[in-house]
Amino acid sequence: MPIPVTVAVIPCAGTGSRMRPATRVVPKPLIPVAGRALIDSILDRLEAAGVTDVVVNLHYLGEQLERHLQARARPRIAFSREAVRLETGGGVRQALPLLGGDPVYVVNGDVCWLDGVVPALDRLAAAWRDESMDALLLVQPTATAFGYDGRGDFLLDPWGLARRRGEREVAPFVFAGVQILHPRLFAGTPEGPFSLNLLYDKAAAKGRLHGLRHDGEWFHIGTPRDLQDVEEALRSMAFASPQK
Repeated sequence: MPIPVTVAVIPCAGTGSRMRPATRVVPKPLIPVAGRALIDSILDRLEAAGVTDVVVNLHYLGEQLERHLQARARPRIAFSREAVRLETGGGVRQALPLLGGDPVYVVNGDVCWLDGVVPALDRLAAAWRDESMDALLLVQPTATAFGYDGRGDFLLDPWGLARRRGEREVAPFVFAGVQILHPRLFAGTPEGPFSLNLLYDKAAAKGRLHGLRHDGEWFHIGTPRDLQDVEEALRSMAFASPQK
């Protein structure tokens, strides 16, 4: 039986080095796309999905993010400050005590997507099965991932069980930077930096890593040129959409 997911972590500690020179003076989650900062669009979606409490991880230029978000009333925002960068796994681990023991959305602070008919966060929550999952990842088909030219990240079986691609494989899905994780997945992890990839491997070994195919648009924004291309694509999509 699906359960509501009402808490979230947004990792924002990275330096966004590939987005320089813009990220020399502003953290990547504050870069505007289609006139709105990436993190504001993420928070809008989390609020619409019923999320009440969010922890935002801070490190690089974190004071800018904190000032930007302090005026927001919903969802409630707390900050997890990283004295040193804790990477994806260590950062989420540090934030979890602020959110309790229930499943949590983890949404990268620089991800950009458009929903299909049903919002992606709602689809993830509806697909979550606590008895059989420790991690549920939103994945985008590599063939339709705008601006992405890599070899993919994961393969899914017909039931949604996920496995990482092998060294010489090409995978049909790329991780979209949006997921639900259960805090039990972090049991026994050490303090300090570590990657969430270690926990994905742990969950996969137990048959508890699942993926959900995104049914909307997803945009890779790694460089200033990527940002320009995404802005142009979004303008084209808006122009092509029927007027209401």
